[in-house]
Amino acid sequence: MHLSQNQGDAEVGSLAVAWLELTVRWIHVIAGVAWIGTSFYFNWLNDRLTTPTDAPEGVTGELWSVHGGGFYRVMKFGVAPDRMPEELHWFKWEAYLTALSGLALLVLVYYLGADVYMVVPGGLSPGAAIGVGVATLIGGWFVYDALCRSPLGRRTPALATVGFLLATLIAWGLVQFIGSRAAYIHMGAMLGTIMALNVFRVIIPAQREMVADLVAGREPDGAVGEHAALRSLHNNYMTLPVLFIMVSIHYAMTYGHRYNWAILAALALIGAGTRHYFNLRNRGRHNAWILPGAALAMVALAFVSSGLSRPRLADREGGEIVSFEAVRAVIVGRCAVCHSEQPSHALFDAPPAGVMFDTPELIRAYADRIYATAVESTVMPLGNFTGMTDDERALIAAWIRQGAEIE
Repeated sequence: MHLSQNQGDAEVGSLAVAWLELTVRWIHVIAGVAWIGTSFYFNWLNDRLTTPTDAPEGVTGELWSVHGGGFYRVMKFGVAPDRMPEELHWFKWEAYLTALSGLALLVLVYYLGADVYMVVPGGLSPGAAIGVGVATLIGGWFVYDALCRSPLGRRTPALATVGFLLATLIAWGLVQFIGSRAAYIHMGAMLGTIMALNVFRVIIPAQREMVADLVAGREPDGAVGEHAALRSLHNNYMTLPVLFIMVSIHYAMTYGHRYNWAILAALALIGAGTRHYFNLRNRGRHNAWILPGAALAMVALAFVSSGLSRPRLADREGGEIVSFEAVRAVIVGRCAVCHSEQPSHALFDAPPAGVMFDTPELIRAYADRIYATAVESTVMPLGNFTGMTDDERALIAAWIRQGAEIE
């Protein structure tokens, strides 16, 4: 049987979007690796500088290193050298490209697919859900920037505490209005936007001002550089929480948990704590308890979250044996719209994550995953756009508990 012209055009269009998404995601990962790498390196470098021995006047720190078969000597001036060097390297495009490609992915995946990824049953319309997401990105920056420029910005521990509490409140609010997976991604996008705008609005302008002063023969203002360095340090601490959020879509037990906002807050603390350990270590301060403490916190979070998972669905009355055909009918109607060799949903041209329910053997093979995502966390179907009921989830749960037999 030949595909109709409309079917063929739709398939080609869906494939083109998939390739576009892949390309943008690849760019996002490459740019992000470059940005994070330079961020980690320069923070490490600042903390490892030692008092110079025979360096030029104005140099406050130096570092010798060996890499790739060569020796390197790096020197840092207290404010600026006495004259402009012939060539000056800037680090900004990594940040800009990471932010722009991330926003493009947000549009391609979540905004164009808002009816699947953004909405919750009985909740906001797709347009309103997108509006909440965009407002989070914009509002997050203005609130953060205002806090940094207030008297609180000069008190780093207090600023970090207030910022963490506000971010946790935003995470809680997002999961009330949009899909939990989209809420996690928007928290990551908000932090990423703050980091990129720190570069664009604060760090690079400060560097340009210092360069302009140097070219004009004026003494650069050291306070400008200090504020830019502080924003760079903020970016450094936000990096690991953002990296977790980037991979969280593969772990439904986090964003699909009924206390997903609290899990995100705890994981952000663990990530920031891990970064703090390495920052202190680079300064020669070995707080040996921080890293094991972060590891123990991760284990504790796993146990606590499993004990606070969604209430167990009620067992079916009488404990009667559930037929596989009844379960298969639910899965075909509610899940195979996306998870089949040829999905019927317009958003997908291939089964997400390669998961297919086309045969009884495949359904049984994925029984544990079905239980985790459709029974324990209920994050599937996405946004419950196919309308799976609690009775249908209980039916699947009973079948799996009885051994997931298909005969």
